[in-house]
Amino acid sequence: MAQIKVTLVKSTIGSIPKHKRIVEALGLRKMNSNHIHQDNPAIRGMVRHVSHLVKVEEINA
Repeated sequence: MAQIKVTLVKSTIGSIPKHKRIVEALGLRKMNSNHIHQDNPAIRGMVRHVSHLVKVEEINA
């Protein structure tokens, strides 16, 4: 199954609380931290909500 690497590239300071909770649920805490997730519709939806804060890379494994 495909995987995606999500990296926090912009701070959540000033973001709405829902976006802060989504970023935390993705396993991201500090700037430039990253986390690898399985590529599924639930994760893609979360990433779409905070697309202005994160960078997504597909990992072929």
